[in-house]
Amino acid sequence: MISQTAEYALRAVVYLADQEGRPCTTARISKATEVPAGYLAKVMQSLSRSSVVDSQRGPHGGFTLITSPEELSVLEVINAIDPIQRFHTCPLKIPHHGSNLCPLHRSLDDTGQLLEKTLGDKTIASLLAVPKRRKPLCRFPCLPTEMT
Repeated sequence: MISQTAEYALRAVVYLADQEGRPCTTARISKATEVPAGYLAKVMQSLSRSSVVDSQRGPHGGFTLITSPEELSVLEVINAIDPIQRFHTCPLKIPHHGSNLCPLHRSLDDTGQLLEKTLGDKTIASLLAVPKRRKPLCRFPCLPTEMT
């Protein structure tokens, strides 16, 4: 459905959203989300270039979200890293197909459209609006034994 890189980006963004605006270093995000630090650094650069996160250098620096979690959609994060593939014309370049997709590519495009709609309607805040034991990457900020 989505690439591993996009999923890593979502882990990082969800983690940042849970930090309530406090800057976080790549090392801290990497440890909390279990994303390899070197790979995460590249993901965070892409998120920064796409204006999903802001980065600040210095002893109190790190990454923060630019848009509030209540306004940032899951789809925006995915599109910043690896957009969902859609088919507007025949991917096989068959001249007489053009925009009149075959049943296979029409079905794939319909699925992509549905996925975009679903993920576009889901905010990052909604992923955190669950009991602590059900939070994504539930080891932060609570301990696994907490039951609230």
